[in-house]
Amino acid sequence: MADAAQNPGFLASGHRVFRVEGEALAAVGGRIGDAFEAACRLMLATRGRIVCIGMGKSGHVARKIAATLASTGTPAFFVHPGEAAHGDLGMITDLDTVLALSYSGESDEILMLMPVLRRQGNAVITMTGRPGSTLARESDAHLDVSVPAEACPLHLAPTSSTTVSLAMGDALAVALLEARGFTADDFARSHPAGALGRRLLLHIADIMHTGDDLPRIAADASVSEALVEMSRKRLGLTAVTGDDGHLLGVFTDGDLRRTLDDAQLDLRRTTIGAVMTKAPRTIGPDMLAVEAAHVMELHKINGLLVVDTEGRLVGALNIHDLLRARVV
Repeated sequence: MADAAQNPGFLASGHRVFRVEGEALAAVGGRIGDAFEAACRLMLATRGRIVCIGMGKSGHVARKIAATLASTGTPAFFVHPGEAAHGDLGMITDLDTVLALSYSGESDEILMLMPVLRRQGNAVITMTGRPGSTLARESDAHLDVSVPAEACPLHLAPTSSTTVSLAMGDALAVALLEARGFTADDFARSHPAGALGRRLLLHIADIMHTGDDLPRIAADASVSEALVEMSRKRLGLTAVTGDDGHLLGVFTDGDLRRTLDDAQLDLRRTTIGAVMTKAPRTIGPDMLAVEAAHVMELHKINGLLVVDTEGRLVGALNIHDLLRARVV
């Protein structure tokens, strides 16, 4: 691969694109005003869904805007204008609001749909680069995304115009998100398979060890008995509980190493109550799994015991459980 110093034109082109598109974003951002507010109000009042349509590159942008809206609390989907004229128009109900993208504002495939949408009673928001275009004039709210220049030196390929259209879509989505009071938990519910979903939806109770898989012994058990329990349950620790199930302490691999360093201790006769760690770090079953990861990292421990509101042992987990759940 040639060194960048041997191709100074590459760097100059890259810098110019960022400069031109940055100027375009600033220009369009400065025009956000009454029309943007009107568009947001129409979308917020929609009882159905937001139907995003566009041809060519505008269609790609419209598809992404629909995905962003849907994932941030505003139900939306994309319909190809060409397919709409051949049957897919039936996907659009009278409860929906249409967001139409066309930089020229004269896309035949979209203009063909306007009379039908009007008869059906749909509100129409348009995003064009020509405020005087046919599509802009026939809309209920028009968003002007005209740019000073395309980043393409031939002024042919949509570059700056698609960038600002994407940004306008993001601005609509975020404005609606904030108006709806959409939260991170809401976002996670629409992304259950993603990393964020796992972090915000997975609770301790979902991954902790319980029942026969939960390592526990009484305070009067010997260290040898504790080793057997730890080996059987393979969590690197065992809880120490009273007769009523309340947590008294924990005995971990680290405690074992410290115990073995004491040559005066008889592992068969020494009770676990004498060498356990009292008042160990615990967590509740209703807490998020990601919070367990934070506690482990903060205190540099590899496992946690789970207790209910009255301090009774209900579960245990270690770092490997979090790794398997892909929380960390």
